[in-house]
Amino acid sequence: MEKSLVLIKPDAIQRGLAGEIISRLEKKGLKIVAVKMLHMDNTLAQRHYAVHKGKAFFNDLVNFITSGPVIALIFQGKNAVQIIRQVMGETDPAKAHSGTIRGDFGIDIGHNLIHGSDSLENASKEINLFFSDEEIFNYDRELDAWIY
Repeated sequence: MEKSLVLIKPDAIQRGLAGEIISRLEKKGLKIVAVKMLHMDNTLAQRHYAVHKGKAFFNDLVNFITSGPVIALIFQGKNAVQIIRQVMGETDPAKAHSGTIRGDFGIDIGHNLIHGSDSLENASKEINLFFSDEEIFNYDRELDAWIY
């Protein structure tokens, strides 16, 4: 089963959308195996967004993600990375389809509510930034037998 990192960003927390976001991902059959709420510092934010370092919007990303608390989660499931990306919708909410998180609730590209890993390789790297092995749970659900 794949694992992927999801960050519920400060704008989603401010707008009371964390439960809705988590619910949409769980309803797709994904299982939460780790969760924590934290206030990212500049160091962690810069490490998380390192792929964008040097781009014009890098400082805006860091400033926004450190502006308030985030909820970090690891979701597990078959094709977890792809499913999360589909449920999130396009990065720019103006281009995201209705029925996706960003299409339904996103305000603009700078306030798009959620981050999800874009590949298995990046999921592994991102998970290691936010969680230790001891913080990731391995458990069975009856539902898993139906899905997989």
